Amino acid sequence: MAGPLAGVRILDLTSVVAGPLATQTLADMGADVIKIEAPEGDAPRHTGPARSPGMAALFMGLNRGKRSLVLDLKIEAAKAALWRLIATADVLVHSMRPQKMAALGFGHESVCAKHPRLVYAALHGYRDGGPYSGQPAYDDVIQGQSGIAALMAQMAGEPRYAPMILADKTCALSIAGAISAALFARERSGRGQFVEIPMFEQMVAFVLGEHLFGHNFVPPLGPLGYTRVTAPWRRPYQTKDGYLCMMAYTQAHWRKFWSAVGKPEMLSDPRFDTIASRAHNIVALYEIAGACIAGRSTDEWLALLRELEVPAARMSNLEDLFSDPQLAASGFFQRVTHPSEGEILHTELPVRFGGASMTSQRLQPRLGEHSFEVLREAGFSQSEIDALAASGAAIDASAKAQAAES
Repeated sequence: MAGPLAGVRILDLTSVVAGPLATQTLADMGADVIKIEAPEGDAPRHTGPARSPGMAALFMGLNRGKRSLVLDLKIEAAKAALWRLIATADVLVHSMRPQKMAALGFGHESVCAKHPRLVYAALHGYRDGGPYSGQPAYDDVIQGQSGIAALMAQMAGEPRYAPMILADKTCALSIAGAISAALFARERSGRGQFVEIPMFEQMVAFVLGEHLFGHNFVPPLGPLGYTRVTAPWRRPYQTKDGYLCMMAYTQAHWRKFWSAVGKPEMLSDPRFDTIASRAHNIVALYEIAGACIAGRSTDEWLALLRELEVPAARMSNLEDLFSDPQLAASGFFQRVTHPSEGEILHTELPVRFGGASMTSQRLQPRLGEHSFEVLREAGFSQSEIDALAASGAAIDASAKAQAAES
C-alpha cells in the first residue's frame, strides 16, 4: 500500500545527520524526497567504510528512499533552477544557518511570500531572537549545552557524551513530526507555513521532561533531576552469568518481586511500601534488588519474571540485535541488492500503517544520480538542462558516467 505521505514532494537541503534522518523517515512514509547536494556531496558520503566513492557507511544509514540532485548554489543558474523546483514542491527543508540561507536568497520570508502553500522547515542550532541565534551547532555541542554531558557525569564520574548522535537523532524525529503536522494544517487551511526546529531548545525540553522534577513547582518542591533515573544503581543488574534489565515499577511489580526472592518483609518496609517512598529511597532499593538478582542466572530470572509479568529482558550488545528473535520474526532487518553497492542491510521503518511496512523501495542515491530526471519532471527543456550542465550549475552522475565511457 502507498505510504501516508504518497504524493508529497520534499526538497531536502539538509546535511549530516539530523535532517537526512528526518527526510529518510518521511521517504519511508511515502514522500518523494529530492536530496539537493553541492557538487562535493553531503559529508556522510565520505564517512566510514565504503565499497565505492561517495557511498560510505554513514550516508547509507541516513539516505535511503531519496533521489539526488546536484545544484551548485554558488552559480546563479542553479539558484534560478531551485526557484523553479520550489514551485513544484510541498516542503522545503534545510539545516543551514538562517543567515546563510538568506544570503543565498532563500530565506523563509521571501520563499514563503512567493509560495504561500509551501511548508518551509528549518533546523537551526538555536531559536531566532536570542543571543545564540545564527551560531553553528553540532550534536556534541548541543549535548553539552543541554545538560546531557553533565547528567552523564553523575553516572560515569566525569562528563561524557551519550554514545550515539543523540541530539541530532532526537531532532530528526522533531523535524519529521513538525513537517507532518504542518502538512496536516495545510490540508485544513490551504496555507503552508514556516516551521523552525531549534536544536538547543528542543534538547532542553527533551532533557527537562523528567529532570525538571521538583522545579515544576514555583517555588520548587524538590531538586532538579529525576532521582530514579540518576541513581548510581540504575543500571543492568548483574546475574550469575550476564546482565538483566528489569524494571519493576508498580506496587504489584514489587510485591511479586519481593515474594519471589524470599523477602516478604520488604512489602511493609516504610522505605519501599509506596511509589513515593521508593522514589525517596531509590538508591537503597536498587542496591537491595541487585544483591537479590546476583544469585541466579539470566535465563532463570527471565523465566520467573515473565511468569510474574514484571518487565525484564536480557541485556543485548549491538551484535546480539541481529539474532534477536523479535526482530527476526517481524522482518525488521532487510537485505537488498543495491545497483552500485551490492548486497546491503537496512532496518525497516519501525512504524506500521494499516499493519503494513512502509519502508521506501528506493535505495540510497549516488551523488547526482537523478539530477536530469528531476529537472525534466519540473518542466526543464533539454536545452535548459544542457545549459545548466555546461555551466556546472547542475551535475548528473549518469550523464557523467556515460560521457566517460564514450
